[in-house]
Amino acid sequence: MTLKNGSFLTLLDYSAEEIEYLLDLAAALKAQKKAGIPHRVCEGKNVALIFEKTSTRTRCAFEVAAADLGMHPVYLDPSASQIGKKESIADTARVLGRMFDGIEYRGYGQERVEALAKYSGVPVWNGLTNEYHPTQVLADMLTVREHFGSVRGKKLVFMGDARYNMASSLMIGCAKLGMDFTACAPQKYFPPKDLIAKCEAIAAVSGAHLCFETDPSAAVQGAHVIYTDVWVSMGEDESVWKTRINDLEPYRVTREIMAIAGVQCRFMHCLPAFHDLETGIGLDIYQKFGLTCMEVENEVFEGESSIVFDEAENRMHTIKAVMAATLAEGLQAAIQA
Repeated sequence: MTLKNGSFLTLLDYSAEEIEYLLDLAAALKAQKKAGIPHRVCEGKNVALIFEKTSTRTRCAFEVAAADLGMHPVYLDPSASQIGKKESIADTARVLGRMFDGIEYRGYGQERVEALAKYSGVPVWNGLTNEYHPTQVLADMLTVREHFGSVRGKKLVFMGDARYNMASSLMIGCAKLGMDFTACAPQKYFPPKDLIAKCEAIAAVSGAHLCFETDPSAAVQGAHVIYTDVWVSMGEDESVWKTRINDLEPYRVTREIMAIAGVQCRFMHCLPAFHDLETGIGLDIYQKFGLTCMEVENEVFEGESSIVFDEAENRMHTIKAVMAATLAEGLQAAIQA
């Protein structure tokens, strides 16, 4: 299988076999890194990392992965690029495509990363858009595989605001790979109906089951993974906090919820998480609303069932696999050596 010269924009574009290939490649590259075996299969290449939205894990994952593969990454923060301001995305893409071998984009609408892929002439990787977060889901699936042996037939429950990129991308990944997916939220917070229809068609082939539930106790029965995310996404106005807290507090991941799910259940979160008062936003929320945590209790986040830091590390290994698969020559021979 070869994915060379392709872009990685949404998991909707990839078959189950291609996703499994990327997971296998990530596992192989992770094993090589742990063993101290060099794998500079992209030696001499240059990649641009465009961040219209900042990030700790995504930036570090791309930069470390690029360096491990022998590449030179150039980071462009929100003030370091004219993309969409003084220069159109199409023009930016055509300039960067002549200087770089690949481009990562983390920012706003999906149409922006799609335009970069259309006009640049080089592989483009989606580090996050409003609609999709495919590199995160690859890391999530690798983490589930490591803890359970396989994702097929396992049950993942997403609790909270399921309308946006994280729940949408998890639903796609589960549908593709035959993993059961439940969105547990107030009905108005369910994923977009058109995407649900697409995923139901995919699930009909893969054997996955999709469920949409408003009752947390019913939703988490027998879950292998309970997954949550922040209640207010990057770029949203802080004025929405009061409404989100009122609507989503019943969907907080608590010790009681984890106990209902069962001892087999693991907790996952794409981070950052508001589980204590050790952040500026967390302290601000406490002062305004009296809450010591938001989407997850600290006891769950720090508990034995939490695998969030395995998940965070796997961002780097799976991103490395995506870049290697789309850029490297003779990849299989190099990895097997």
